[in-house]
Amino acid sequence: MSATTLSSHLWTESLRLIPGGVNSPVRAFRAVGGIPFFVKSASGCHITTVDDETLIDYVGTWGPAILGHAPQAVIDVIHETAKHGLSFGIPNPLEVEMAKTITSMVPSIEKVRMVNSGTEATMSCIRLARGATRRDEIIKFEGCYHGHVDSLLVKAGSGALTFGHPDSAGVPAALASLTHTLPFNDLDQVEQIFQKKGRQIACAILEPVPANAGLYLPKPGFLEGLQALCQEYGALLIFDEVMTGFRLARGGFQELCGIKPDLTALGKVIGGGLPVGAFGGRADLMDQLAPIGPVYQAGTLSGNPLAMAAGLTQLREMEHQVAGLNGWEQLEEKGAILETKMRSLIVSKPLTFHRIGSMFCLYFHPGPVNNLEDAKKSRTEDFARFFHGCLSRGVYFAPSQFEAGFISLAHTLEALEKTAAIAAEVLEKI
Repeated sequence: MSATTLSSHLWTESLRLIPGGVNSPVRAFRAVGGIPFFVKSASGCHITTVDDETLIDYVGTWGPAILGHAPQAVIDVIHETAKHGLSFGIPNPLEVEMAKTITSMVPSIEKVRMVNSGTEATMSCIRLARGATRRDEIIKFEGCYHGHVDSLLVKAGSGALTFGHPDSAGVPAALASLTHTLPFNDLDQVEQIFQKKGRQIACAILEPVPANAGLYLPKPGFLEGLQALCQEYGALLIFDEVMTGFRLARGGFQELCGIKPDLTALGKVIGGGLPVGAFGGRADLMDQLAPIGPVYQAGTLSGNPLAMAAGLTQLREMEHQVAGLNGWEQLEEKGAILETKMRSLIVSKPLTFHRIGSMFCLYFHPGPVNNLEDAKKSRTEDFARFFHGCLSRGVYFAPSQFEAGFISLAHTLEALEKTAAIAAEVLEKI
């Protein structure tokens, strides 16, 4: 997409007023070049720019638009709820209803607390794990992004058993030194670190399906082995299902893999498009939180009625049957259609296509892609050409090789077919 008058003007203004011109870094298009467009509206599977260009959207506000943009049921409930007040700073009935809904849907969650973002959810999980175990050190995995939490903005050390170092200015080295960063899908290295430091490790946190380095899947036995090691050494297992929760299945990825983590971080889908997060797990762990336990966590807007009403409505809409299929089954069908079409385009090309449910990634790398090191071998310059080629033809994928795509219930067969046709046209030119 070429720079257009109003977007160009807004971009110039935003650079003057906002650091880097954006309120979240990936929006700046630094990974693909060019300037970002500005959106004035969104509906269904489409977004419309301020210059009246309509795009098929596979970003879906980075995951939460699981029904599509501006679903009428969600818009209606937000409007009705807002009539009675936006936030109270004291309990409201919708918080209880959301807690009932989450604990009934996610197998491992006995109690849950609402927060305002995925970052806040993972931060709270880490604090709770440290408080409950009275240990300081943690394990995270390369390619798993858990928000901008100090403890988790950590690069790997020079070897598998070395401490990490800060991945951002402003993160104290002393804090980063408490984090061990390991390769995803490498159970041997996990076992080594537990053998060396096991009684100092409070928890292991990971995206069970990493979706912030593109999209790759856990190898058979990896998650099971990780859980067994955590149990052996008394560490907690934390699943970050901010991306996958309520998107891959009714109970998140943990429902599909049959593993019950000790704690789970949630977000995105349960806000219906409004800022929200949650974390939950075993009752004995969650009861370590204030006001009844020693681990402090709080938030004025946590559980606010607008986010609760929107999220509850979105989750209920996913339960509706169409032709005998609930929302998650419909998304699986749509994902399979797109996968079949995309795989047919790359049979003879050095590309790899990954999909699970309604999440997908096209790597400009022949594969296999099982971890961050594999993903980093992708030809990012070719992805940038693909991105801009699709964008100029009316399809918007995430502006980075290292992000997942999202399908919504609003993506029609026509939209999926058009997407595949445009991808084919662009790939022929790369």
